[in-house]
Formats: sequence, structure tokens, C-alpha cells
Amino acid sequence: MVIEIHAPRSYRERPSGVGGAVVWTREGVADTDLPVLPDGSMDLLWIDGRLSVAGPDTRAYRPPAGFADRITGIRFFPGTAPALLGVPAHELRDARADLADLWSPADLRRASELIAKAPDPAVGLELIVRWRASETDAADPMVRFIVTSLGSGMSVSATAEELGTGPRRLHRLSLAAFGYGPKTLGRVLRMQRALALARGGMKLAQVAVFVGYSDQAHLTRDIREFSDMSPGQLLGLVEMSPV
Repeated sequence: MVIEIHAPRSYRERPSGVGGAVVWTREGVADTDLPVLPDGSMDLLWIDGRLSVAGPDTRAYRPPAGFADRITGIRFFPGTAPALLGVPAHELRDARADLADLWSPADLRRASELIAKAPDPAVGLELIVRWRASETDAADPMVRFIVTSLGSGMSVSATAEELGTGPRRLHRLSLAAFGYGPKTLGRVLRMQRALALARGGMKLAQVAVFVGYSDQAHLTRDIREFSDMSPGQLLGLVEMSPV
């Protein structure tokens, strides 16, 4: 769940027809924005005309205020971006990179042409993703199972056993698809689920038990580690999309 801290007019999002992705647009960045929190995802971004990629975060990310007037992105379903972008997720962990540094000049030129011909950057980004999907291998089907399994609270060992991969292969798969190991991914997904439930009105003590924390203090420690903020500072406020 990604919500926005400022007035609704400054942030818009919609589901994309591309593999469970979400397309979003925001106007500007202010120093009062909450940080971007880890969510297991990567984004392809259009920032004032420049194409770039937001890698998977393991900690809160705070872009400098005023660094862009308009940002549009496509937030991929967790684990699906590397196959489309051609870059293992762990190479972009906690990083933002210009697409020019990741793709060949020919591919970058094609992407720029699709953006230029589209009615707006959001549609252009979807056209880029569809083009890449038609020319690259699909994401490993294990990826979605890993997200579903760990996101539901299943342990790393049980997930590996269900996949028949063994812990080491699961770790390699997770690094390439999500940028970090399955234990970290599970913690990130659990935190996001906890915040969504708390924003829906569930008490923190109930949330902690429901999503598998040992107690409310455990929930608070995880949120502080990933966000540098307390649950109270996050709840009722909103999280901006990655830039």
C-alpha cells in the first residue's frame, strides 16, 4: 500500500495492465514528505524527462526537497523488475541509477522514442515495459510464490522446502529478484502488511500478533529499523513512492 502525504492533487496512482504493476505520478518533493519505505519492489522512473531506476531499498530513502518538479513511475510487482530491466536486483540495492548507465544506447534510444510518442509519461513507461516484456524472458514463476509465501508469514525454511530449492538456492534467487535475502524480504513484507492493517484501524498490539511479531515491541523495533521512525510517526500519515 502506497499513500501520499500531501493533498490528493499532488499524487495519483492507478493499476497497470503490466503484470501487477502500479503507475504513479507525483508533483514535486518537499522536505515534509515521509521517506520511501522498503517494500520489495523496484521502479522505472521518468523524472523531469530523465529515465532512471529505483532499486530495492533496505532502509528509508529520503530524496532531497525540490530535486524534481514532476515524477512518474511504474512500480513493479516485487521480484519482476530484474527480468524486464536486465539487471539483478542486488546490483541496485539502496541505489538510484540513470537508465543510460544500465542499457545500451540502442535500447535507451528506443525507450526515449516510446516516451516521446506517448500522450503522457505514464503511458510511455507502460509502453517501455511491454516492449521489454516482448523481448526478454519472463520472470521466474518461483518469484511470485516466494512473495506470496513469505508475505503470508511462512518461514524461509518452509518456503524453501515447498519450492524444493534448498535454502542456498532460495537465497540466490532472492538476491537476484528482490535485492536481498528471503529473511529480509519476509521482514519487509511483514512490516508493510502491519502498517496497512494499522492504517486500517487495528490496534498495534493486535497487529503485532496477527502478522507474527513476538510482541508490539518487536513490531516497533522493525519499523524503526526500516523507517527511522516510530509507528506513531507513520500512522495516519502517508508514504511517497520511490524516486
